[in-house]
Amino acid sequence: MAEYEQLHSILETVELTKDTVLADAGAPVQRVYLPHSGVVSMMVHLSDGQSVEIATVGRDNIVGATAALDGGPLFADAIVVVPGTASVLKAEDFREMADRNVVFRTLVSRYEQALTAQTQQSVACNVSHPVEARLSRWLLRARDLCGSEALPLTQEMLAQMIGVRRNAVSIVAHGFQQAGILRYSRGHIEITDIDGLRKASCECYATVKAHAEQLVGVED
Repeated sequence: MAEYEQLHSILETVELTKDTVLADAGAPVQRVYLPHSGVVSMMVHLSDGQSVEIATVGRDNIVGATAALDGGPLFADAIVVVPGTASVLKAEDFREMADRNVVFRTLVSRYEQALTAQTQQSVACNVSHPVEARLSRWLLRARDLCGSEALPLTQEMLAQMIGVRRNAVSIVAHGFQQAGILRYSRGHIEITDIDGLRKASCECYATVKAHAEQLVGVED
């Protein structure tokens, strides 16, 4: 798009290394990331030591956009959970681009609306739906962002992503493997029946996906 071309000269391509913290909650955003691949988790850390994911960001969104525009802090930590690459630029350059280009700022606003919708739907999903549906939703989302059925994920990480204990994920993953939906080994999960995984998911995956497509035209 034309707006991206205007940014091209000030963009830097970086590797997104697993477990890297791209931005800290409560701190001003220094850099804005536009992922090309990989998965970034927006995590809220609670006083009792627990961590809860509120949104998953990848090639269909931006890390740190709103905070960069208004100069405020992020509400959550942005942590790489699946390695990939991203374009990155300084927050002040991102803000300057948005200030002088109404089309660009409107597009950024739409991406943020999509991210907010995902956050709200994820909260509702984690409160209301069983582990099978939540795990399916998250894996389908990760597949969309990675463009692959093979995902470098541990059961412990998946448990953290959907806010349950590891043994709950282990039980569900075993059932999915028995049903031919997944194949997993230590640190690796492969989706072997995408239709079966979609059937196991709740409506939250499709709802968030459709809303993002309506706002910014995101496709697989």
